[in-house]
This record gives sequence, C-alpha cells and structure tokens, in this order.
Amino acid sequence: MVPSHVFQNGTSLFQGLVERARKTVRGSADDIGWLQRDQSLPRTEDGTARFLEILDSVRKNEHKLPDSVVYLLVPGLFSNHGPLYFVKTKAYFSKMGLACHIAKIHSESSVSKNAREIKEYIEEIYWGSRKRVLLLGHSKGGVDSAAALSLYWPQLKDKVAGLVLAQSPYGGSPVASDILREGQLGDYVRLRKIMEILVSKVLKGDLQALEDLTYEKRKEFLQQHPLPLEASITPSVLTALSHVAHLELPIAADGNSTRIPVVMPLSAAMAACSQLLVARYGEKSDGLVTRKDAEVPGSVVVRPERKLDHAWMVYSSVKEEPGDQADTSQVCEALLTLFVEVAQKRRHEMAMKDE
Repeated sequence: MVPSHVFQNGTSLFQGLVERARKTVRGSADDIGWLQRDQSLPRTEDGTARFLEILDSVRKNEHKLPDSVVYLLVPGLFSNHGPLYFVKTKAYFSKMGLACHIAKIHSESSVSKNAREIKEYIEEIYWGSRKRVLLLGHSKGGVDSAAALSLYWPQLKDKVAGLVLAQSPYGGSPVASDILREGQLGDYVRLRKIMEILVSKVLKGDLQALEDLTYEKRKEFLQQHPLPLEASITPSVLTALSHVAHLELPIAADGNSTRIPVVMPLSAAMAACSQLLVARYGEKSDGLVTRKDAEVPGSVVVRPERKLDHAWMVYSSVKEEPGDQADTSQVCEALLTLFVEVAQKRRHEMAMKDE
C-alpha cells in the first residue's frame, strides 16, 4: 500500500513543473508593448523623416545646436567597462563650441541611486554655468535620466531643458525579465544566482540594476513616478559590431585577480538575441530592447531603418564608420537638434493657444 500523501505530493510537484514550464514558455509575451496598449497614455509622434533630414544636414557640416544650454550625456549599463563611451561625442561637441559633459555614474547601480547622482550632476552644472541642461541618455542611462526627472522634478524643472532617450528600455526589457522572472524552469539551475554572481563578482555591479529593467519593476516605478516632461525623443534602433572584453578572474595562482582577454562576438550575440525575440515574440529589437518598449508615451519617436544593435552607441566610439554612414556623434547631434526643434514648435503652439 502506498500512502495517499505520496500521490498528493507527486501531483503537486507535477503541477508545479507544468506551471513553471507554462511561465517559461509564455515569457514576456503579455508585457512587451504594455505602454502602447494603455489607452490612458498619450500617443507618440513619428519624427523619423525630419530626423533623417537633420542627419543629412549634419553630415554636410550644417550645425544648429544652440550654445544656450549645457549637454549632459548619460551612459548605460556596464559603461564602466567601456572607457571611451561617449568620449568621442563629447570631443565632437566641444569642437563646435558647445559645453558638454559625461555623467560619470556607476551604471551597474540601481535606477534610484543613479537618479540621485544625475540630479546632483544637473544641479552642479546649472549653478556653475547658469544654463539649463539638455540630457541624452543611452540604454539604462535614459531610464536613469528619466527617473531623475520623475523623482526630483520640483528641484529640477527650472534647470532642465529636456530629455532625449536612445535605445532605452523605458517600458522594460524582455531579456532582463526572462532571465530574472521567478517561478520558471531556470529556477532549477539557479539562473538568478548565476546572474547575481556574474553581475556582482565579475562586473562589480548590483543585480538590482538589471532587475530595475524588468517589466514588473518598470510598471511599478512608472505608476508611482510618471515622466513629467512634455517633449522627449526616444529612438529605437538596431547594427553589428564586435568587442574584445576583459574578464576578471577572482582566483589566481598567486592569490591576485587576473585579467585575461576574452573575445566577445557582440555582433553575433546581439544578432542572436534579436532573432530570438523575433522568433519568440514577433518583435523588432536591437537585441536587448524592443521598439515598443523604447517609445515614451507622448514623445516624438525616431525609427530609422538602419540596423544598429544595442551596443552600437558604445563601440562606434572606437571604430570608424563607413563613409556613407553617420557615426555616433552625428546621430547624437541630429537627435538633440530634432529635440530643440520639437520643443520650440511646442512652445510656439502653446503661446498661440494662450493668445
């Protein structure tokens, strides 16, 4: 005779396994594009055509960015491992006589911690120059920048000219969510623990930084702290690049950490992730962020056809683009120029409406 509780336990285990499998297979299907499905939020405006016109003018050395503001570039996740991230763009802006800074934040920290640091950057720049700050954030840097404005708007509203987000998972990232979502089959191999070790031990970061980009955390944050700006530009873009990274090994024969070169075929990895997101969810992405999740409600969006992967903004700084392609600095200038145009247009429309 077999006790009934054995059958009950077996049934419970099987049901648990089925539920984990269902959750794993379903993944982020119900979350991708959740901002666009929310009918209470304002619609976006497509600014791609005008962006391409501006970009063409920029490549012909026609520059229109004003020097009445200070430009602050905010890098994304793992920027501490890319020392040239935005450096080329900063030098490019300086040559045009524009004041430009790079926010030296620890990008692997949580969104709330980086938001506070960005707030302090803005205040320091403003009080030193008496000019408002126009921000451009890439990847998680855009999320961190938006969070700074959401959390500290009363203190920053007179000091900020606007915000441009480039490839930012404003609504969340399916990659981060699929990796960290609890109750999946990955729990059996302790996938979350593996990621925690990778982020904290190898990359010297905080797992919270990645968790803050999941759909669950983004929904929670945006419901409590919506973005206050009326005009923001969110390009969502895709390319193919590679990079040689360095892995820091915690143990060596002499007891010291060792740095060894590890070839990271980033182009292949991004392409594989992009194809996976298309195959699994039918969504266009840059390998990490889908277009739908990069677009901020009520903003002007840029959707170029040029295939740029998520790391292009980082590693284009260390390689020359083909002669017929715009580089990172030119794209940043065009995005910011478009923002200035949009802001001026909206201010004019508001003034006419008041009259």
